[in-house]
Amino acid sequence: MSSPSLASPIGPVVGVIGAGQLARMTQQAAIALGIELRVLANSPDESAARVIADVRLGDYRSLADLRDLAKGCDAVTFDHEHVPTEHVRALAEDGFAVRPGAEALVHAQDKAVMRERLTAIGVPCPPWRRVETVADVEGFAAENGWPVVLKAVRGGYDGRGVWVCHSAGETTEVLASGVPLMAEGFVPFERELAVLVARSPHGQGVSYPVVETVQRDGICVEVLAPAPGLDPEWAAVAQRIALTIAKELGVTGLLAVEMFATPSGLVVNELAMRPHNSGHWTIDGARTSQYEQHLRAVLDLPLGSPAPTAPVVVMANLLGGDDPDIFSRYEHVMAHDPGIKVHFYGKEVRPGRKIGHVTAMGTDLDEVRARARHAAVYLAEGRYT
Repeated sequence: MSSPSLASPIGPVVGVIGAGQLARMTQQAAIALGIELRVLANSPDESAARVIADVRLGDYRSLADLRDLAKGCDAVTFDHEHVPTEHVRALAEDGFAVRPGAEALVHAQDKAVMRERLTAIGVPCPPWRRVETVADVEGFAAENGWPVVLKAVRGGYDGRGVWVCHSAGETTEVLASGVPLMAEGFVPFERELAVLVARSPHGQGVSYPVVETVQRDGICVEVLAPAPGLDPEWAAVAQRIALTIAKELGVTGLLAVEMFATPSGLVVNELAMRPHNSGHWTIDGARTSQYEQHLRAVLDLPLGSPAPTAPVVVMANLLGGDDPDIFSRYEHVMAHDPGIKVHFYGKEVRPGRKIGHVTAMGTDLDEVRARARHAAVYLAEGRYT
């Protein structure tokens, strides 16, 4: 079902499968570029459906609904990776420009496929193996040691679908779930990094600065750009790894590569082929936001500069607390720090849910980080840090 009385599009039309906050923030970039977005939403209350005129209500698991979205679009892309791979392939066979395509996207959908491919092209990965039984996990642990990280092959995100097991007994309940699993060796990392790159259909590629991500309970709570104190050679290696993955996998659009920094080098953890939480800072802190960059890439337009606009940029996620009245606290945050940028996602407040983010910029990391934390905690919880 489409929105009523829509005028004919003036510029290119990009269809987005999914209507979460990533699609919502993409709309901001689309307006300036003269691009019109069309989203496939489960309901009119979804984040992006509240701010985009052309909304198709449907199910991303329905090929018919996906085809309805794609008709008349210059390119089709994604707000999430949960679309069935065979449907993505079918859209391309119908002649739609789906970016990234199924052969690339499957590496962000299926962790085992991703590990097989990255290992084959020489990308540093933790040891891993598909597992079905406790004996399989015990055999893996005998070679690689405990703890063992069990991961759902498909569907996990924000810490869901990941279990750190310290003994065979801890694996029993996970294995009994019937979810296809893989085992990975536990990586004793020093910190977590992320590299965001973009690649166009004709092969142009750019990389944003390497950032450090700070996780709590499997959820990213803070991003520091650029990653503080990172050796320039390591930063160059991280960017080279990400650009190599984008090229080898045939990615079109954005690719986020999450990495572990260990005493002996970098290890790739996860991939995402869409705008990513680690790149929210680019809205205010880079010459070209990740959302504008993604639109440029999927439409095969020249890519924009990824250069930062300040020496230090810190993004802090807003996680819902017990008090849903976040808007009453706007005034304090704006008066206390006019340089803070606040982005809300149009979502109902629930404890632990990502409802927005704040960005601070400056020259001193400690000062900028404190400003971002103060604003995020006060907006979400009504208390000072």
